[in-house]
Amino acid sequence: MSIIVKPIISEKANADSEVHNRYTFEVEKTSNKIQIKEAVEKAYGVSVVSVRTLNVRPDRKSRYTKSGLINGKTKAYKKAVVTLAEGNNIDYYSNI
Repeated sequence: MSIIVKPIISEKANADSEVHNRYTFEVEKTSNKIQIKEAVEKAYGVSVVSVRTLNVRPDRKSRYTKSGLINGKTKAYKKAVVTLAEGNNIDYYSNI
């Protein structure tokens, strides 16, 4: 089972990677910072300085349709923000 689910590519994450050399990943809910650090170093061949994690809560949505009120929610996940050492970087598009 892989700890890294997928990289998060958003406007805010791209700006953070360009300015501060920090990259954002969606990770398994049960993983800790040490496991995330080892997984990123192994997968991308870089040295990790620090890891910050946060649990993203689901957004609840409701809408009115012909059949009545429908309630739903988005998926909850864990996000990790990884700071790399000076001179290291990750290219997500290198193997496309």
